[in-house]
Amino acid sequence: MVSADSENSMASGYKSPAAKPIRLAHLSDPHIACPNEITARELVSKRLFGYLRWKLQRGTKHGRSVLSALKADLKQTRPDHIAVTGDLTHLGLSAEYKKARQWPQELGSPSQVTVIPGNHDAYVKSSWHQTMVHWTEYMISDAGRENDQKANPNNPLFPSLRIRGCVAIIGVSTARPSAPYLAVGSIGAEQLDMLETILAQSARKQLYRVVLIHHPPVPGTVNWRKRLTDAADLLSLLEQYGAELVLHGHAHRALHNYLPTPAGNIPVMGAPSISALDRTPDRRARYYIYQIAPGSEGYEVSLEVRIYSPENNRFIRESKGMPIVTQFALTSRGQDRKLK
Repeated sequence: MVSADSENSMASGYKSPAAKPIRLAHLSDPHIACPNEITARELVSKRLFGYLRWKLQRGTKHGRSVLSALKADLKQTRPDHIAVTGDLTHLGLSAEYKKARQWPQELGSPSQVTVIPGNHDAYVKSSWHQTMVHWTEYMISDAGRENDQKANPNNPLFPSLRIRGCVAIIGVSTARPSAPYLAVGSIGAEQLDMLETILAQSARKQLYRVVLIHHPPVPGTVNWRKRLTDAADLLSLLEQYGAELVLHGHAHRALHNYLPTPAGNIPVMGAPSISALDRTPDRRARYYIYQIAPGSEGYEVSLEVRIYSPENNRFIRESKGMPIVTQFALTSRGQDRKLK
């Protein structure tokens, strides 16, 4: 579970070196499924293919026991905030949305947990108010977005902005319905325009900007069938305004990349499914804890990797993750960027 201290860690700008570090946990893709509660009518769609794949193959690779072990481990690690980068549901069923509503409640309060949707959460075309509205409290910005809800009723909450201490948590939605056999995502021009403003303003305040997105933005990370269709537009935005860290899911394996920008390389980290029972280590359930500490010249960031141990039915610290920790134990010098 997250620390109660995060409730009081709001800030509007850069903190002094004496400020308390923020411990941000990142996990993704729980794929909460209710295959026995699907109706014949719901199967007359793309869901049929996903349902058959779950029954014949995928269902054996995800376990509720892993999610229970996660809950127990979070009580021990006690991060200040938890970021979930999409695919809470598997087939986007009404029963899954309701069940997935309970899951973040077990992790923490809406102020302690930030959720963004994934492509499985928009598996077929459905009204926002019948689906992801169940998670509104976990997705909405700190200041609320009533005007945006009126302007864009099908995607009222994104991009979102939540400030915890010296950290700006920026949520981007790539969840879009797609044709059978496709799992593509897109951000859209309207969301990109708003994201530009958020990146610029949070940079002026010298906040450590963490961008949450479901589809990986680095080209070649996933095949064309699962790609982010407007990744080039996002990369152009990040090259101009920068970000300190990008976290994603979707690929169902542990990934670490960089995006080069004029101000320096942006670390891009991908988490596998948090319910995965896979024997292959880089695809087995794991989550990350980033400790973000403001210093006299920028930010110092360290990383702890927690991986699921099937033998012990619990999460443990991954010793093999130390090279990754070293690689990402970096300091952001807060270089000047081109701001509007």
